[in-house]
Amino acid sequence: MKSKKRRQWPLLVGACVLAACVVIVIGKSPFGPVSSWKVAGKEAPAAATPVPTPPPREALEFRMVDLDHGWVKYADGIAATEDGGGMWQPAAGEVTAAETAVDGNLAELLSLEAGDGSSPAPSTATLGGAVFPVKQTQFLTPRIGWALPASSKDAKNPLLITVDGGQSWVDGMTAEVKEAILKEKGHLQQLAKEKDLYATKEAAKGIMSAKWKLIPESAAPGDAVLVRHDEPGTITWLNKTYTLQPYGAGYFTYLPISMSAKPGKYPIGDQTLTIVAKKFETQYLKVTSEMESMKQDTARINADQKKIDLARSKSEPEFLFSGPFVKPIEGILTTPYGYTRYVNGKYDSAHMAVDLAAKEGTPIKATNDGIVALAESLYLTGNSIYLDHGMGLFSQYAHLSELRVKTGDHVKQGDIIGLVGTTGFSTGPHLHFTFWAHNVQVNPDLFWNTTPFRWVQPAQAAKPKG
Repeated sequence: MKSKKRRQWPLLVGACVLAACVVIVIGKSPFGPVSSWKVAGKEAPAAATPVPTPPPREALEFRMVDLDHGWVKYADGIAATEDGGGMWQPAAGEVTAAETAVDGNLAELLSLEAGDGSSPAPSTATLGGAVFPVKQTQFLTPRIGWALPASSKDAKNPLLITVDGGQSWVDGMTAEVKEAILKEKGHLQQLAKEKDLYATKEAAKGIMSAKWKLIPESAAPGDAVLVRHDEPGTITWLNKTYTLQPYGAGYFTYLPISMSAKPGKYPIGDQTLTIVAKKFETQYLKVTSEMESMKQDTARINADQKKIDLARSKSEPEFLFSGPFVKPIEGILTTPYGYTRYVNGKYDSAHMAVDLAAKEGTPIKATNDGIVALAESLYLTGNSIYLDHGMGLFSQYAHLSELRVKTGDHVKQGDIIGLVGTTGFSTGPHLHFTFWAHNVQVNPDLFWNTTPFRWVQPAQAAKPKG
């Protein structure tokens, strides 16, 4: 009997263990849920209550004061950016009046090339194929602008940004947007660079806001005209083609008006260039037979001409000057530009320069900033200098007694580059001086105390964009 009870005892214990396991698995117990059991006489912790999600922070308004700085105003504070809207940080205090105005220098520069001054004002923004309503937009340039979504749910960042005039928008800053803003900053720097070359802000606006501009619109044989276009390209003038070179915010070239140009009206882009007639005086010179024979040595003359042509074949692709041109010497004008010259009773040439007589050894100043393209002793013109002023414009100094510069030197306006002399084909101490625009001699009188950017005729600055 005892043996039978011993055999039943393990079976009973096993049944109890099995029942306990079932209770644990199904979560039921005669003693209540497992989670409610007390541990060491303590109450079990209460279940956590979910924290409600706060409503989105809605922006009320914004303002960008330049391409980097701006702010967004919320009901409970202000956020500011210093990188065009890439990152935003809390800002202390209220928005001041200065922080609501667009940078004055930026606005002035943009006004130079703006047509009617209007900016896009879209009421929606296209983002990733979806169209969202916006509360407010602001364009600082015709291409770059910001928009405040009507609902903060429509974007991750406070503002949307466009770099194509509002055709498409992005949510915050991207590499493409950064590149576009940098490019726009570069354009603004070019606007500022060019603006300072004109006489007045009104003149700058009248020229820089136009598609084409001729400076001046009327000229005579021997003159030069500065052409500005708002796009790259070429101009065909008197059977020659001239390339418009970039400078500032525009594209430029000189058009030399040769002595063979006939009076009339000529179309240049959407403008009309008027050429008026001009009469030049005649000059008669007498020289020794020895001097007269100098012009018969064609071999030496042609050899020098090759050097000169090579020196003037390459010009810096920018304007090297910013200030006015000055007279190299204050000498006596003995031969003006354009005189028809006869030597010993025979026709010689048209004198396409000015001769300024002065005492030998008189210092000669560089008429303006430039690079020495040639400084050498030549057969007919003696000690000679050619300065490159950029964009195909050179100044020439001849018959010097001494050279004070060498080829390749950079000079500033007023630097002493040589001394007055009578070397070469010369009847006495003087400076033979002229300008060459694209290898055509043009009248120096156009340049004294001014620059081609200031050849504007009064009525030109007021014309609207064509």
